[in-house]
Amino acid sequence: MSPHRRSRTTPLVAAGTLLLAGLLGGCGDAGDLRSAGPTPTAVGPVRLWPDLPPVTTPPNDYGESDTERVPGVEVPGDDVHKVDAVKVVQAEASAHPDSYSGADGLYEETVRQLDACGSAPAKCPVLKPYYRDLTGDGKDDLVVGIKMPGQQTAVRVYMPEKGGLTRIMSTSDQIVSVELAGRDLVTRAVSAGIPGYEYRTAWSWDDQQRVMLPQRDEIIRVKPRASQEPGPAAGAPEPPAAAPDPRDGVLPDAPDDLTAADR
Repeated sequence: MSPHRRSRTTPLVAAGTLLLAGLLGGCGDAGDLRSAGPTPTAVGPVRLWPDLPPVTTPPNDYGESDTERVPGVEVPGDDVHKVDAVKVVQAEASAHPDSYSGADGLYEETVRQLDACGSAPAKCPVLKPYYRDLTGDGKDDLVVGIKMPGQQTAVRVYMPEKGGLTRIMSTSDQIVSVELAGRDLVTRAVSAGIPGYEYRTAWSWDDQQRVMLPQRDEIIRVKPRASQEPGPAAGAPEPPAAAPDPRDGVLPDAPDDLTAADR
């Protein structure tokens, strides 16, 4: 090998030696891969009582009793903004005079108050209607609230179709608030027997059963009401007035694009 050839290979050998030494000496650096320990074994669900006999009676479709055509109510052009919410509730009450159970039906006292809606609006149990496309068909649906005894509020939703109205949701409870969130209707109600908690239910349109169903139902913890909180210490400044409590069962005011009057 010529001297010129040796002069070029010697630095390469030295560089390789240094690289190998660096790799061997740097095994303990913080940037190297380290084991996180043994991986836990995945545990799948365990079925309890696998010998339980199969159910032979098929369950009824949930919410099927909430779907009903409202008799005697016409909806020109399937536009619910042209419908009187009071007349809708009166039509349902007249069609079912024996269904005033206080559950999803109406109390007799509430039915009698319907007659006062024309002459004494302040005593009318039907609250201001709201409008939102909850089914996704491009047409607004009608949301109606009805005040009832025992601080209960009935909430009903009606869908326009074929020139009439079909009720697609009906529930009643000690309602704290009602909200429209996208195509969901969210209710919050008092949790009877569990102080400090409320029921929150998100009702969503089910295209298969063609009804609004409680797709998400949960119990949530809430802060104590202002009346249950301790008062300020002696000599302390008075706190600012609290906002009105929505627990009066009245549907909250909606943005302008939800009300018929502002359209």
